[in-house]
Amino acid sequence: MPIRRLTPEDAPAYREVRLRALREHPDAFTSDWADANARPLEDSRQRLASAFVPFWGAFDEHGALVGMVGLECAARAKQKHKGTVVAMYVAREAAGRGLGRELLRALVLHAPTLGLTDLVLTVTEGNASAIRLYQEAGFVSFGAEPRAILVDGHLHGKVHMHLTLT
Repeated sequence: MPIRRLTPEDAPAYREVRLRALREHPDAFTSDWADANARPLEDSRQRLASAFVPFWGAFDEHGALVGMVGLECAARAKQKHKGTVVAMYVAREAAGRGLGRELLRALVLHAPTLGLTDLVLTVTEGNASAIRLYQEAGFVSFGAEPRAILVDGHLHGKVHMHLTLT
């Protein structure tokens, strides 16, 4: 399945997949479905147009977007060496095909072209498959934040992970 950088023209598919991810896995993301759903499509177009938050998508054999991952670049001068992996999601029907690994690979290969030397991310405690995926890509856990997010009255911790690129 092809992996490519998403563009503003992908905004409708990106928004649909993002809302699906937030709806199906509310404890996996710090963003909220209701907030994201209330935002106009133009917000998605602007996000995908940003040079500071590139996104990659995985597409199925019919050209439908079935997975995505983003890279938020730090804006502060003392943190410009660091990027944050965000919004990693692969649809259930496309799982088990290595798309998560390929999406991450595309992001990691691109990061140094932006001057990044380090990547960080958070993953919800207990999400063993995501933690394993990140570990296989070379990310190392450096701690956990207890009670990091509150979803439907339940608190969830977030594992912090780091990857040195150089």
